[in-house]
Amino acid sequence: MASLCISPSRIVSLHHQKPILSFKLRPRPSNLSSGLGHSTSAVCFNPLRLSADRQRTSTVLVRVERRRKRGSSVVCYATPMLSVQNLQWISTISCVALMFARGTGIQKSFVVPLFALQAPFGIVSWMKGEYGIWAAFLALLTRLFFSFPGELELPFIALLLVIVAPYQVMTIRGKQEGAILSLAISCFLAFQHFSRAGSLQRAFDQSSVLATVAIIGVTVVSFLFLI
Repeated sequence: MASLCISPSRIVSLHHQKPILSFKLRPRPSNLSSGLGHSTSAVCFNPLRLSADRQRTSTVLVRVERRRKRGSSVVCYATPMLSVQNLQWISTISCVALMFARGTGIQKSFVVPLFALQAPFGIVSWMKGEYGIWAAFLALLTRLFFSFPGELELPFIALLLVIVAPYQVMTIRGKQEGAILSLAISCFLAFQHFSRAGSLQRAFDQSSVLATVAIIGVTVVSFLFLI
């Protein structure tokens, strides 16, 4: 039987010699994990994240469906013609027309408080603001040296009345007390106008038709405010 003899130097050389084939396994990076931005190569299943994604997807689908339905339908919106602001403007224009109108026997001084009670909030704010005070100051300064025409006296008095009116008096604007007072003034002016006109036909003459329409407008607006 032949004996196998291996020298010690041969054993050392075999120990330090590198293997020809290497079966070392390296982890392959996962495309799913790299796409999601995770640093680990293992894919972890998270049911909470899956439910959140489903809920977000369903919310987006519902929004798209609502927009699609909303786009297919026609939405119509119209501002009511008899709104409070429109009625205030009608009353203000009627009061200004009564201040300058001729062919009527009403006492025009009653138009001034009616104007202060039913003027829009923007006009009242402008009068009580800096521009209104400057307008009143210049008008008073002009009045010291010149005389105003009779038609400009009432607008000037209305401006001063709104400026110097206390807060407690202006708070009745838009309330039931202010509506009752406005209706009483407008009914009194209508009674004066039609009684002094003599007849209904004379009230609608060419010289009195403007005042008649203005008084009717003020009375109707005051009645609607009370309702």
